[in-house]
Amino acid sequence: MNLHEYQGKELLKSFGVRIQEGIVANTPEEAVEAAKKLKEQTGTGWWVVKAQIHAGGRGKGGGVKLAKSLDEVKEIAGNIIGMQLVTHQTGPEGKKVNKVLIAQDVYYPGESEPDEFYMSVLMNRASGRNTIMYSVEGGMDIETVAEKTPHLIHKEEIDPKTGILPFQARKVAFNLGLEGNAFTEMTKFVTLLYKAYDASDASLFEINPVLKTSDSKILAVDSKVNIDDNALFRHKNLADMRDLSEEDPAEVEAGKYNLNFIKLDGNVGCMVNGAGLAMATMDIIKMSGGSPANFLDVGGTANAETVEAGFRIILQEENVKAILLNIFGGIVRCDRVAQGVVDAYKSIGNISIPVIVRLQGTNAKEGKELIDNSGLKVHSAITLQEAADLVKQLV
Repeated sequence: MNLHEYQGKELLKSFGVRIQEGIVANTPEEAVEAAKKLKEQTGTGWWVVKAQIHAGGRGKGGGVKLAKSLDEVKEIAGNIIGMQLVTHQTGPEGKKVNKVLIAQDVYYPGESEPDEFYMSVLMNRASGRNTIMYSVEGGMDIETVAEKTPHLIHKEEIDPKTGILPFQARKVAFNLGLEGNAFTEMTKFVTLLYKAYDASDASLFEINPVLKTSDSKILAVDSKVNIDDNALFRHKNLADMRDLSEEDPAEVEAGKYNLNFIKLDGNVGCMVNGAGLAMATMDIIKMSGGSPANFLDVGGTANAETVEAGFRIILQEENVKAILLNIFGGIVRCDRVAQGVVDAYKSIGNISIPVIVRLQGTNAKEGKELIDNSGLKVHSAITLQEAADLVKQLV
């Protein structure tokens, strides 16, 4: 689950991390009031108006602007709220901006080139350890830094059993070239950042940039936070931060039925039980000349209701020309899935595109008989190759 910048900063602040203060606003009028309140709290005379969407590259897309007066705050907020912001992470369709963050200006007057660093905490699955990745090249896309100057990226692996140790925090500050009070501030910043990441069951905390002010303060100017969905039951306060308007409607609908669904750009919808089988099915579709329109894992407890829900979600996409249902009956019974197919046809009505069903495992014979005797235009397959041949023939 992704968080907005303002939510990520609130989370960081709750763990004692110093942040660029800000107030979220939904209208230009709220933006002006937020700017006034922020001036009272921090003394800032300029404000940064930031679009709040779940994507990076907002500045390059025109979603981050500096306002030097309250009139500019209102004007800029009015231009950004409601705009379709296109960045390298949104794709050409972009994302609609529903709210903005009014943030204090943390770049002091006369400070020409403040020090900006990149820092993130994430899981290194190869080593089974959390990793702090950091660089002196803050404010830039880390992919560009990795490509052009990989020697400027440092990594510090943290044993999750011990957590971050003092010498590791000091090592980060040393490699960033800091000394004096800035060195002390950075060691504290890194320690608290890791604590926030670990305690929140996050899969990513990315701060770009981490700013060193002219008076040696260290603070987070941005935040990108991703929380592990599987741990949300332990964090109701974080679950309440979920912004469904930022997520794909089909994926939100699938979540209601505990379906693992990811939308793709192909022309063959697929419904499978088990992630490994789903990947193999997508490979088969590609090898047959088609292209998968989605990843959909109905899990080991698939029944008529979930199968029908899966059909409805897949059929929402106009580019889907066929559906391949590939079920291996281990925990789930194939006849129950077959009954779900029949029920889906009756409930949804006329399904005009071809449906290919491959059932193997527990009660596969009974499931095939159910479909064959239903009178529906459903194509049955026994092997993966037969299913692939039907995809090639029908798409």
